[in-house]
Amino acid sequence: MPSELIPLPARTLRVGMTLAYDLFDAQGHLLFARGQVLHDTPQVRGLIEGGAWVNSEDTLAYQRARAHRLDTLVMRDVPLADIAKADTSFRLEQATPGKVELGPQEVWSDLLLHTHSLMREAEPADFPARVAQLRDAALKRLQAQPDASLMLLVFESSQAFDDYSARHALLTLLLCELAAQQLQWPAALRTALQGAALTMNYGAFDAHDRMAALVGPASPAQRQALTGHGDRAAERLAALGVQDAAWLTAVRLHHDAGPGPLAGRGDGEMLARLLRRVDIFGARLSPRRSRQAMSGAAAARAVFLDELGRPDEAGAALVKAVGLYPPGSIVRLANGEVGLVFKRGFSANEPLVAALIGKSGSPLSAPVPRDTRLASQAIAASLAPAELKLRVNLGALLRL
Repeated sequence: MPSELIPLPARTLRVGMTLAYDLFDAQGHLLFARGQVLHDTPQVRGLIEGGAWVNSEDTLAYQRARAHRLDTLVMRDVPLADIAKADTSFRLEQATPGKVELGPQEVWSDLLLHTHSLMREAEPADFPARVAQLRDAALKRLQAQPDASLMLLVFESSQAFDDYSARHALLTLLLCELAAQQLQWPAALRTALQGAALTMNYGAFDAHDRMAALVGPASPAQRQALTGHGDRAAERLAALGVQDAAWLTAVRLHHDAGPGPLAGRGDGEMLARLLRRVDIFGARLSPRRSRQAMSGAAAARAVFLDELGRPDEAGAALVKAVGLYPPGSIVRLANGEVGLVFKRGFSANEPLVAALIGKSGSPLSAPVPRDTRLASQAIAASLAPAELKLRVNLGALLRL
């Protein structure tokens, strides 16, 4: 019997999904082993509605989401009885009227877990509708709190390589939407781009996660396994009911849309070009086991110029949308302080920064907002995430 089991939320499981963890009943008896496909049986339907039990170490993302919710309730001085009720009723769905509203960190943890689950199902039902639901939930949060959403996803993406593919899909969605707004693309194109951003690596999520966890360089066989994954993803998406030709073309070409102006390309190829630049930007902001994440400015420079070293229209739109120092990135100020960007500014190189470490090198008791338009508080350097030797209280930054 496993040493520590925790309940999995109701409706986390889906018919057709391939299990990434073992499922147990409340007494610790194994029901389904990891790797099995959940077929449509009365037992499986009961687990979908009633939930099951899993090893705690197998669901770190769920634990993180649950911890965020409890932390949020405690910080709001919610009565203990209400916290207990909220804890036992915790699930992936958005809060309904009458329930305590989820905090920003918890919302994104929920979306991360949802993305992880949906993109790994072997035979998902109603796939386009569920992708749309996930997309709408993420974009709703982005529209309500654009800078906070960017800060959370960029910073958390820079801190760990676990669950890389799901985190990268959500970050790519947000960055693509902001860049498309900058380019003033019509709604239909943006909808196709949003779908492509979430699903460009469909069918290869596990392979990408394994690559992120490699200690050394990938072997030729591991690289070969990812060759042509855009074509395979487009084929699988079409088989699952995705009918938008621009979406499918963008997925198919997201590694192959070469440099040059956006004008003159077909819709799908144009989306693929922007998706390619956003993909590169997000990947450089994220670490692997074998390498550290880049600084925000270094990642921006990598997409501002194209493969031939010339200014890139798609990359420039992204940098204009999020800034040279995007929210969530680390900087050193002219006065010697080190801080985290928490809000975009009036120009790409003048964001608002929360100072975390004083000029003496000691951590500040609380983050202090700095206006980088002032000479004494201007940004002197963009730092790689690993250079910040401090545990960041994102809750305090969100309150700014």
